[in-house]
Amino acid sequence: MNLVRGLPRRPRRPRRPGRAMAEATALVVAAVVAFPLYWMVLSAFKPAGEIQSDEPRPWTLTPSLDSFRRVFGQQEFGRYFLNSLVVACSVVIVSALIAFLAATAVTRFRFRFRTTLLIMFLVAQTVPVEALTIPLFFLMRDFGQLNTLGALILPHIAFSLPFAIWMLRGFVKAVPEALEEAAYIDGASRARFLWQILFPLVFPGLVATSVFSFISAWNDFLFAKSFIISDTSQSTLPMALLVFYKPDEPDWGGVMAASTVMTIPVLIFFVLVQRRLVSGLGGAVKE
Repeated sequence: MNLVRGLPRRPRRPRRPGRAMAEATALVVAAVVAFPLYWMVLSAFKPAGEIQSDEPRPWTLTPSLDSFRRVFGQQEFGRYFLNSLVVACSVVIVSALIAFLAATAVTRFRFRFRTTLLIMFLVAQTVPVEALTIPLFFLMRDFGQLNTLGALILPHIAFSLPFAIWMLRGFVKAVPEALEEAAYIDGASRARFLWQILFPLVFPGLVATSVFSFISAWNDFLFAKSFIISDTSQSTLPMALLVFYKPDEPDWGGVMAASTVMTIPVLIFFVLVQRRLVSGLGGAVKE
């Protein structure tokens, strides 16, 4: 014990200037990114007089819940919230299952035009959503899906699949084929290997892709505005912002309060999947 105590301590390595600069830059970037969120929440709690003031201040000494009362006082707000939840959850579940099966197929099986199919997935990611809105409108009209939640679910599934398949392909490829052969030798069927062995191994990747699918479907305004024309009962939360935005006299407090309420489910979703998300993104980068 005395010998251990008598050993000289290793001198602490001084911090490298480059690392300190990187940390300082990261803090500045984080503050810049977080400031709009802070201003949104602050404006939601500000009274109307401070919001319309010519000298805005980054604080308030008289917080108020009037903006939130106006938001929750809207008759259709609860329905909008439920519709957004149905659309986002449907997109996440369906796209994750289809992407998992498709990624397994393009990774484990050899078939004609496999490379062409993968290239088409990349090409689909380069097409802007705005350019496809009008063709999708006529397509949904011909299918009789206008003014329904299906008009929002189907396009978001289609747009989220290429990215999800490409990302999950790396996770499926990382699972050694020897594990699959060992499972077959032990008597496992292909379906059992798929759902009881392969699915848990690629689950972090599914969580990572689900986050992007959820955010895209939850915050969608373009499709909701284009495909929900007359039946307001099928509208989603982003459409609720239009209730508070009037060209002559916009209710910025109501807009900020509604935006804050919209952000809460996204934050909850992140908190629930943050561990899986980090491991999933790490696996994707490693691939």
